Amino acid sequence: MNMKMLTMGAMALAMMAGAAAAGSTSALDDPAKMSPFFTDAGMKTLRTEKDFKTAWMAMKPDEQKAVLKDCGDTTLNKSHAEFCAMAKKMGS
Repeated sequence: MNMKMLTMGAMALAMMAGAAAAGSTSALDDPAKMSPFFTDAGMKTLRTEKDFKTAWMAMKPDEQKAVLKDCGDTTLNKSHAEFCAMAKKMGS
């Protein structure tokens, strides 16, 4: 009986920890926020600088700050280098 309770408790804890970790994703990985900056559904080709600026200005200031913060992360910047370079240009 005790082993069953310990196992169920461990499983519940693991599920709660997983849900908490899933909630802390990067703004750079949110397709709804990122798609206006790209020309393709796979989000590989950036829009022109003019179109990028239009999409950037349509974002709320707190969203812009979140993106710039994420671009400051070395690991995230590696996988989004081209986007982050343009975002930093817009944010300065």
